[in-house]
Amino acid sequence: MSATEAPATSVEGRRRLAKRVQLKDKHIITEMMDIAADLPDVIKLGRGDPDLDTPEHIIRAGQAALGAGATHYTHPMGMPELRQAIVDNIAAYGGARYAPEHVVVTPGGQQAMFIIALGLLDPGDELLIPCPGYNPYLQAAELTEAKLVEIRTSIETNFTLTAEMVRAHITPRSKVLILINPGNPTGTVIPPDEVERICALAKERDLIVVSDEIYARIVYDDNKAIPVAALPGMQDRTITLSGVSKAYAMTGWRVGYFAGPPDLMPALAEIHHAFAISTSAVGQHAALAALTGPQDCVEEIRQTFDERRKVLCAGLDELGIPYAEPQGAFYVYAKVAETGVEATEFCRRLLSEGRVMIFPGRIYGDYTDHYARMSLTQTIPRIHEALERMAGVVDAIQRESSGA
Repeated sequence: MSATEAPATSVEGRRRLAKRVQLKDKHIITEMMDIAADLPDVIKLGRGDPDLDTPEHIIRAGQAALGAGATHYTHPMGMPELRQAIVDNIAAYGGARYAPEHVVVTPGGQQAMFIIALGLLDPGDELLIPCPGYNPYLQAAELTEAKLVEIRTSIETNFTLTAEMVRAHITPRSKVLILINPGNPTGTVIPPDEVERICALAKERDLIVVSDEIYARIVYDDNKAIPVAALPGMQDRTITLSGVSKAYAMTGWRVGYFAGPPDLMPALAEIHHAFAISTSAVGQHAALAALTGPQDCVEEIRQTFDERRKVLCAGLDELGIPYAEPQGAFYVYAKVAETGVEATEFCRRLLSEGRVMIFPGRIYGDYTDHYARMSLTQTIPRIHEALERMAGVVDAIQRESSGA
């Protein structure tokens, strides 16, 4: 057994764990990482971790903070100056106007998801989420014993939600709606007028909206991911979730945040305090430098992903693999089942035969096995190489299907 390989689930293990934990056999990502560990020169186009380095001025700020003794707990909700910077940053990009005491700084946006779920959801409450969608939200619903309601999206709306889709899934137990915009894994952006219709429905049906805006500054062409809490009547029913990981290439610093209504934040802040005491001091100082320093680095990062997006899409066009229009984030959601095998099998073969790692959409709750998420987290030469390897695997699959 390799160091990363997980043992199969045992009957005894299932008995010992709490019933809320739906223990599973080895995850497909773990399986693929095990395969990749034994292969040379794997091109990793799966993870949501930018390959770009954190901008130098942010690194220097972190180093200076360590030198000045930033090695202790901070205020549980986050350093006051960082929360003020977050408030200013949200407003600067068209968001709602918050007070610093209505912001909680967390060890990454993912932990914020679980804090919000634990604070808002009782067993049996319904959490509405787009499908496919970011999988930790599914885990958060599981651990709170809430009911997960997956709203199936499709290529017909470029894998984005519409108000009518949401309306069709609302019941008296519906409580929280997740909006991920731009989307993960799809890389698509909900049109602003549709966001407004969804929010009008949320007000009508008394839903709390969790607006995941962590990719909001990485959009392409004329697309815009509008801040939900700034829309009329939405600030008191919206929790805005974001962080510095993606726009500033700071995934490893682990700094996220959420901001929300005054009547919810004290209780949510205490859950965070119990989980983490406080977020890393040095990470917070780096995040402060990111938000208050020069912002040209964000545009440089966005442009880099945009250039890669065009190269990858052109290559997929040549291979005859269709995809959702990538409008934001750094993902392309491609219908690899067009090659003749389902997405999970294609991903396994692409890794073992082509040494390229991408992830099937089923990881993200996709109800089909047709699509795979490809990340723009490699240089353009490596993307070209990945496409060449992919072409070889596609050719092998098609020759097999034709009996050649």
